[in-house]
Amino acid sequence: MAADTIPHRLLNRAKSTPNAPAYYVRESGAWKPTNWGTYSDQVTQAGRALIALGFEPGQTACILGFNRPEWAILDLAAMGVGGAPAGIYTTCSPVEVRYIVAHSEAPIILVENEAQWRKVEAERANMPNLKHVVTMKGTPEIADEMVMSWEEFMAKGEEVEKQAYVDRVEALDPNALATLIYTSGTTGPPKGVMLSGHNLAWTSNVAIQITTINATDCMLSYLPLSHIAEQMFTLHIPITTGARVYFADSIEAVPENLKEVQPTIFFGVPRIWEKFNAGITDKLKEATGLKAKLVQWAMKVGLEANRTPDGHKGLQYQLADKLIFSKLKPAIGMGNARVCVSGAAPIAAEVLEFFASLDIVVLEVYGQSEDSGPTSFNTPTRYRFGSVGPALPGVEVKIAEDDEILVKGPNVFMGYYKDEEATAATLTDGWLHSGDLGAFDDDGFLNITGRKKDIIITAGGKNITPKNLEAAMKNHELINEAVVIGDRRKYLSALVTIDPEAGEAWAAANGEDAGSLHTSSKLRESIQAHIDEMNSHFARVEQIKKFTILERNFSVEDGELTPTLKVKRAKVNDHFADEIDAMYSDGGGAQAQPRA
Repeated sequence: MAADTIPHRLLNRAKSTPNAPAYYVRESGAWKPTNWGTYSDQVTQAGRALIALGFEPGQTACILGFNRPEWAILDLAAMGVGGAPAGIYTTCSPVEVRYIVAHSEAPIILVENEAQWRKVEAERANMPNLKHVVTMKGTPEIADEMVMSWEEFMAKGEEVEKQAYVDRVEALDPNALATLIYTSGTTGPPKGVMLSGHNLAWTSNVAIQITTINATDCMLSYLPLSHIAEQMFTLHIPITTGARVYFADSIEAVPENLKEVQPTIFFGVPRIWEKFNAGITDKLKEATGLKAKLVQWAMKVGLEANRTPDGHKGLQYQLADKLIFSKLKPAIGMGNARVCVSGAAPIAAEVLEFFASLDIVVLEVYGQSEDSGPTSFNTPTRYRFGSVGPALPGVEVKIAEDDEILVKGPNVFMGYYKDEEATAATLTDGWLHSGDLGAFDDDGFLNITGRKKDIIITAGGKNITPKNLEAAMKNHELINEAVVIGDRRKYLSALVTIDPEAGEAWAAANGEDAGSLHTSSKLRESIQAHIDEMNSHFARVEQIKKFTILERNFSVEDGELTPTLKVKRAKVNDHFADEIDAMYSDGGGAQAQPRA
């Protein structure tokens, strides 16, 4: 029996449905398709080119660029010839690029454009194993002996017989390393998560089973392909099912691309859903009179119908759909959406309920690179807002005595690349120690309560998880990010940032300067009132006593956010040390009123 790996599946997909569209790119204002037969041929050709360049099984091929067909082709080709692709976030600095290329000992890297090449060029002396740099289509010629264009690279494939690639695929061991996913480094240098061919094949099968994704579905590829979740939705699931992938023009073009593509499957991180929420809310505020009342009625009906999978969808829902939902959803690109997913970070239940009220059910998934993406998954037939769903079928999940979530199953990784110490600390008797804290409810739904490394131990010795506090603060319409401070301190405080768009609208409505909102006494009063009310729902030791509005937002470029927009607490604490210290000096920060 032939091995079951993603490269095997691609070859079989090309045989079974060669003429069906596999992926689309936007050219000259139109979406141009490439069929499965051609896609497979492109991967085969790239695999032959790798062989021609001396690429051996077990080696790594790095990829640095936005989501493009070339990204997918090289990823699959490297996997097919027995190697391991390793994606690098486009926001990485030259030093960060060097770390991954050198750590993975990659002999080849694919870069998107000249700007990404410059990062490699700046550190080439510190990457002794790197021999070849390939540029994606459209990159101006670079006069360097190390660099070749995509066309030159693919032409190298003619030096090797097609059978040589097929033989490499047939020789693949499903239990061997298939891909390297480098972590975003929230708590230290990136670690190379080793996933096997079996990890990828098994996990994609189960994800397909619970979402019922099939050949009629289509999705928009726009989140970083260096992340395992986007790889699942762009590569592994489409190859397995025959679903179509549309490559977004850019991250900025996503709203417009969504309206054009109207995907049936859409995956977003919480910040994406939050931005949608804010934008739609602003639009809905423009409705007045009878129209406003109609929208409010429809949203009430929508929430009632979608709060649970078996919600009532009677005549009122049908009328609300005809009058409101059927018009609103296509306007934001969700006209055909049947499976919407949020992952990579916690999302507030209020955001999920907002979308449910618009007849868009967003399913929260929980997991990490170390278990190939999902640990638990809300499904279209079994979901609960505020939870991350039941454990993935075929996966064991248990809660340790200290509330840490432990995972065992075919999706759990092989270990960290060249890091036995970190592997031993994370994998014990086959159990993945997630580092996250959680609990199951009586119905088997998993709830995330915090992260072990985020636990705040106050000067009084109280252990506090900041997750729920931060989520509650972010319920204020103007707060973009909230970070709770208080480790080894006598009380809790918080740093907050203001959403640029919401802040600008608020400033215009209140006669304030949008560029100086951090000094606005009126805004401080609004946020203080919100935090004071929030404090009433928490124990005294958990209450926020002071807060500071920061002058700027956190950013990936400044190192405070990961590429998937998770907050790097250590960086925030370091970059805003003066503001934090001020809140613990006499008179520093805005004073929140403690509640009993």
